[in-house]
Parts: sequence; structure tokens; C-alpha cells
Amino acid sequence: MARVAVLHNTLDFRGGADAVCLHVCEALQAAHDVTLVTFSRSSIADLDRLFDTEVYVAVHRPREAVVSRALDALPEQFGPQLPPRSVLLRRAFARRADDFDIAVSTANEFALPLPSVQYVHFPQFNRRHAAGETAGRLDPVWSRLSGLGDRTLPADARLLANSAWTADAVETIYGRRPTVCHPPVDPPPDPRPWAEREAGVVFVGRLAPDKRPLRAVRIVDGVRARGHDLHLHLVGSSSARYADYARRVASAAADRDYVHLHRDAPRSRIDRLLATHRYGLNCKPAEHFGMAVAEYVAAGMVAFAPDSGGQREILGGRADRLFDTTTDAVATIAAAVDTDARPTRPRDRYASDRFHAVIRRHVAAVLDE
Repeated sequence: MARVAVLHNTLDFRGGADAVCLHVCEALQAAHDVTLVTFSRSSIADLDRLFDTEVYVAVHRPREAVVSRALDALPEQFGPQLPPRSVLLRRAFARRADDFDIAVSTANEFALPLPSVQYVHFPQFNRRHAAGETAGRLDPVWSRLSGLGDRTLPADARLLANSAWTADAVETIYGRRPTVCHPPVDPPPDPRPWAEREAGVVFVGRLAPDKRPLRAVRIVDGVRARGHDLHLHLVGSSSARYADYARRVASAAADRDYVHLHRDAPRSRIDRLLATHRYGLNCKPAEHFGMAVAEYVAAGMVAFAPDSGGQREILGGRADRLFDTTTDAVATIAAAVDTDARPTRPRDRYASDRFHAVIRRHVAAVLDE
């Protein structure tokens, strides 16, 4: 049994990266002494209900959490500020690093003083060196403070990436290519046959500007204008950080009797919607993986997403499932409804037991080394 530190800057935004963190803890907790090191204020019990996990690890919140909470007070347009949180987390963890045999980062790349497995959703430092990426003005500052300003990752770090697209970015920045390990996504129980499913669209994602739920509303508006009687379920976790935006989403839903908003829905409710509807819609361009898109595929739905990022891999690059603009999305979904398009992608490709086995295998390999 090894002493394992799982590093995750914050779980308070309740997105796909946070689901990966909970699943990593779940994968390792039976065989190792696991401590989750995080600034997050969210309770593990709440996250278990959201992500359908059963985590019982110790949780350590360093004193720097007060600074992380101060970042929560920044206006929405400043974004989640994950790089400075990770800089703080690395410095806080350095005080306790000797207490552990190995670290597992589920919050991207770190310069750590002990052997590690690092799961990269997308590089958080040195982003200005990635082709086509927009990096903030402070990217050089945070990269230097992170210990990665020279673009050299620790030699004893084993790298994993959520998609080939992310792996390309890591290789471009750091000259090392991670192993692709897709995030865990289980099929919902008891999916309905196609003929018994509702002709409706499900959108799963944070009620935040980057996920663009308001775009989903406009897309369904457009498909309905073409004569298709589709309804829309917006299923999103909410954060105090994006309270104003969430209110705009709620207002848009209230103005339409065919748009239904489900805030902070339990996993059972999400699974029920996925198992009983035909279409899934993602609206965020350049998703690093696209957990929601994978959920739609696992549920036996026809999924649609922007033609960029890791979600292209999930949908096999199919032109009849991918779109560039809102107008293109309307035409793509309307065509699928017209032709009664059916799902074709394998449903069990991203099952959580596969993910757990891969994580355990990589941790064991680093410990053996």
C-alpha cells in the first residue's frame, strides 16, 4: 500500500475534470492510502451524488485555500483562473510532499518533487506555445512560477491525456507525448429503444459562458422554426461564480415552454433524460475531450458538437454530426431528424471500469520504477 496524493486545484466548478478526479480517487482508494489535496469547498458527498462515485479518501485543504476563494470573487469575465490556483497548490503541496510516495495530478501538468502520474485535460501553462491557442497575458508569469517556464516536465512524471487532440498540444509545448486515456463515461441503466425515445434534445454542461447553453436554446429555436417539434432539456450544474449567467439561462428557459431547465440534477435524473431522449447537443468549441458528448454516445443518442477539439474523435469526424456555426447546427440537426438518423458509435468505449484499470496500472508502473 502506497501513500498517494491526488492533486486537484478546485472541484467547485463541477465539470468533467472534477469527475476524473473523483474517479481517480475511487480507482486507487482500495489499494492505497489516498489523500485528496485541493482548495475545493465542495463536499465529497455532494460530488459523489453528481458523478455517481463512492469516494472515502482523506481530504487536505491547505491554508492557501483562502486565496483560492478570493479568486472566486472575480467577475465572470475573468474565468476560473486555474493556473494561479495550480501555482498555489504546488507550493502548498511542497510542504507535505515527503509524506507521500507518489502524486497523481488530475489538474494538468505540474513540476513536482516526487514521482507522479499527471492527467492532462489541456496544458495549463505555456499555452502561448500551442498552435492556435489563445493564452492570457499572464501565461508567462504563471508558467515561470509553476516551475515549468523552461517547458521541461519532470523526468519521473508519467503523462496521460484525455484525447489525442490534447496529447498533440502537450507534445507541441513540452516535447513529450502523453498516453491517451479517455475519461470515464458509463452508459445509463435501462436505455429505451429508439422508437420509444422522446424526440427531444438534451444539453448537459455547466451553466457557464464557456459551455454556451444559450447557444443550445438558439439552435433548438432554429430547428423548431423548420417545422420540427423538438423540446430541449438544459441539464447543468451551477456555480456561484457564474450566477449572473445562470440567471440569463433560467430566463431564456422560462420564456419558452419547450425548454426545461434542470439545475444541479442528481445523477439518476441525468441518466433518465439521456436514456429516454434521441438527441444530445454540445455547444462548446474546442472541447479538450467532451464528456457530455461521450455521455450522449454511451446513452445511445445521436450526438452533435462543434467541429473542433477532442469531441471530433468521439464522433469519428462525421460531417453529419459536427457543425461550425449556429446556422450550420440547425441544418445538421434538422437533417438528422428528417432522415431519422440512428446512433452508430459503440456505447461502452469509455466505461469507468476501463478507466479505473488504466489508472491503477500507471500508478503501479511508477511505483515499480
